[in-house]
Amino acid sequence: MAVDRILKDEASEEKGDRARMDKILQSTGRGHNVTVTNDGATIMKSLHIDNPAAKVLIDISKTQDDEVGDGTTSVVVLAGELLREAEKLVAMKIHPMTIIAGYRMASECAHNALLKRVIDNKEDTDKFRSDLMNIAMTTLSSKILSQDKEHFANMAVDAVMRLKGSTNLEAIQIIKKPGGSLRDSFLDEGFILDKKIGVGQPKRIENANILVANTAMDTDKVKIYGARVRVDSMAKVAEIEGAEKDKMREKVKKIIGHGINCFVNRQLIYNFPEELFADAGVLAIEHADFDGIERLALVTGGEIASTFDNPESVKLGHCKLIEEIMIGEDKLIHFSGVEMGQACTIVLRGASEHVLDEAERSLHDALCVLSQTVNDSRVLLGGGWPEMVMAKEIDDLARKTPGKKSHAIEAFSRALQAIPTIIADNAGLDSAELISKLRAEHHKEGSTAGIDVITGAVGDMSVLGISESFKVKQAVLLSAIEAAEGLLRVDEIIRCAPRRREDRM
Repeated sequence: MAVDRILKDEASEEKGDRARMDKILQSTGRGHNVTVTNDGATIMKSLHIDNPAAKVLIDISKTQDDEVGDGTTSVVVLAGELLREAEKLVAMKIHPMTIIAGYRMASECAHNALLKRVIDNKEDTDKFRSDLMNIAMTTLSSKILSQDKEHFANMAVDAVMRLKGSTNLEAIQIIKKPGGSLRDSFLDEGFILDKKIGVGQPKRIENANILVANTAMDTDKVKIYGARVRVDSMAKVAEIEGAEKDKMREKVKKIIGHGINCFVNRQLIYNFPEELFADAGVLAIEHADFDGIERLALVTGGEIASTFDNPESVKLGHCKLIEEIMIGEDKLIHFSGVEMGQACTIVLRGASEHVLDEAERSLHDALCVLSQTVNDSRVLLGGGWPEMVMAKEIDDLARKTPGKKSHAIEAFSRALQAIPTIIADNAGLDSAELISKLRAEHHKEGSTAGIDVITGAVGDMSVLGISESFKVKQAVLLSAIEAAEGLLRVDEIIRCAPRRREDRM
């Protein structure tokens, strides 16, 4: 139960503007790396916890991050609240299996309540784009990007719309360059490789044929461990060097024989082969990071090659233009008009590495949620509205249910209402007053009321444009109930005694 306490004041995820507070995490390893973040999953991954029950909560947070990218804090808080309520019921002599049965009924009821009230604008492109913008701005409003959320929401929506329904975020590359302000960040159509073009090589190539490779282009020495070559004169050394050069020349000739005008290599390219490439008018890029060439091969439609004897079996990448560009003080290589039309690059600018890391995490959350929403276009209102809708339906179910299960169902309703309570507390508002007003509003038919943390009152979520993805809410609900259920079934924690050290005499 300890973990969700850390996250209580941090559960402002996907909720409100006034509630954005960060944690500083300092690693215990060498160098004492510092991370400034308010991303639930990042905080969870960095915690070293021995308590086995807390580890279950950390796992559901990680799963939520991998599955939908957002709601990492909400899922832990909801699971923690369900366990806290269950603890009270166990103290009242209600058996855990009865509590689980009640929770099961309540979660089914809550899920159906949400399904009845989803909004789906997939057919209307303009409305759907506005839904995506609202979801992106709601996701970003609790993050470091909240001041420029419209700018970043626009970037995220444009990037995801280019994917045409795919949830593969590999095609969206994020480059971080310190300097400038967050507002200077931009979306670039195409691919940017964080490398410089070598000396004496063409700086601009049109209609490029690109060979992406992972091969040794340093001088081909005798690569046998412990091999020695003895010679009796300097002339023989020159012969060996000549043979090495001939071997490299042959290799370069094979590579150029593929009919390429751009060669990108994962490993080093020494001066001699670089010179040969420059003479042939081929742009050679060395030491491209592995992530970079994997993505470059993906977006240009090529494959990574390591042998060059059969040119017909090597798949080349293509793009319309390769040129050198400047971002801040750095030169980078820009590939535009790539084969995979959905590829794009987001360049983040910011004051320091910490700011950029947090901006990348925030943007990644928004991109994940949006890519899931493009697939499953159902949308809900935010700001505590879904929790109140579910709580009202569950309360009705509890009144109709006889026996001890009804206590568990009521407890589930109370756990759900903890989320809007925490939103209000985080914004420095009077939660008891606001939640009672909100409950009264939700007794009216078709209410769209939620907490407006800016004015500190109950507001209309559909007017304020605070939206959340149905898929995120569904994942939060199902993961939290399963984790709580798993822990409720436990009646004993068995630990192995530490192994005794035998005294060595």
